[in-house]
Amino acid sequence: MKPPAEGVMDASDVGPVDRAGDDLGSLRRDEMLLLLMLASVQFTSIVDFMVIMPLGPQLMRTLHITARQFSLNVSSYTIAAGVAGILASTLMDRFGRKAAFLTLYAGFLVGTLLCGLAQTFATLLAARVATGMFGGILGGMALAIVGDVFPEHKRGRATGVLMSAFALASVVGVPVGIYLGNRFDWHAPFLVLAALGLPVLFAALRVLPPLRGHLQEGPHAPLLARLAETFSHANHLRAFALIGTMMLGAFAVIPFISVYLVRNLGIAETSLPVIFVTGGLLSLVGAPVVGRLADRHGKLIVFRVVASISAVLIVVVTHLPPLPLLVIAAITGTMMLTNAGRMVAAMAMVTGSVEPARRGGFMSANSAVQHISTGLAAYIGGRIIGDNPVDQPIPHFNTVGYVAVAATILSIWLAGRVRPAAGPAGKPSEIGAFEDVLDDPLSAAETL
Repeated sequence: MKPPAEGVMDASDVGPVDRAGDDLGSLRRDEMLLLLMLASVQFTSIVDFMVIMPLGPQLMRTLHITARQFSLNVSSYTIAAGVAGILASTLMDRFGRKAAFLTLYAGFLVGTLLCGLAQTFATLLAARVATGMFGGILGGMALAIVGDVFPEHKRGRATGVLMSAFALASVVGVPVGIYLGNRFDWHAPFLVLAALGLPVLFAALRVLPPLRGHLQEGPHAPLLARLAETFSHANHLRAFALIGTMMLGAFAVIPFISVYLVRNLGIAETSLPVIFVTGGLLSLVGAPVVGRLADRHGKLIVFRVVASISAVLIVVVTHLPPLPLLVIAAITGTMMLTNAGRMVAAMAMVTGSVEPARRGGFMSANSAVQHISTGLAAYIGGRIIGDNPVDQPIPHFNTVGYVAVAATILSIWLAGRVRPAAGPAGKPSEIGAFEDVLDDPLSAAETL
């Protein structure tokens, strides 16, 4: 018998297998362990990205910056992540997923530490750029790993578990970050996050399998040819357009919600954690449910339903009058749930729209599109709001909401244009081979 081919996962790659959990759509213990590790990495990177937004009133006050400058601090991370993602799209499929993932996460932690050490607007801006260059690609790489490991009938649920990191970041990470910022100053959340990331890095070193099967797909095209191939493929462009409109439909509004609630509705800064905890709890429960519904009823129909509800809630949130805190928390939290839910369904579709041999580069490029779109959305929102005194209500937030709704409606149409990838005839993809390897690693290696 031949030994397993190099780069093909065998049982040692993924740990012990729970045969009892192998029924259709369920997740085995080894799969859940891998997902929990990826979700932990996502948690730290998401908290790093999100915590700066509710700290906006404090940053604008202590650094003496305008709404436009604050939006630049938000968008600098995403634009840097976008540029890095474009460059990474030519390289990621040339390395094992584990090596690439660990390198990106280590760089992200260094960038987060630099954010905690920054003392001025300029140094914080530079640190956000450094953090974005590494952290922004992590999400795409995590989804590439999910695409490599999980077959289509499990991918919605796996993506839902991974996206729960967003909810957990809202429930735990962001409120704790706000508390640390209010209790000490805005540096504290970044310093604590960098320290918490170290054990996660060592856990990833142990838990993550090599995932080198995509390296066996043949010689790689030259870097520029690979880049052109990624950004000229019709289905890729449709997926990128979907992601871009989704980000505009969310992040034109989200960075300014805290500022709007504090300045326009009179919510105390110390009450902001209630808003994020409510949204996070709803998303923590709802995101996996959306993933299961997407696997059962179809990712496209679930996306369209959830995105339509999201559009309605964006209008409501951007037109809120002064209301009791719990009412505002319920409305805003439900909007956060729908944003997370549509992302689960959309990312499951996008991950399945590319062949395994191209997935690492494609997901890096997709991450680039996602972050550039997020940065542009925040910048557009900041431009519409404009500059105004730090103690005055922000204007034109309803107009920002209309822009976000228009983008959301466009994304609903674009979702129907994304097509699933067809694997090479007669040859199983690495995704499909995952379960075969676990059942019979030797025969699977011979087949591959």
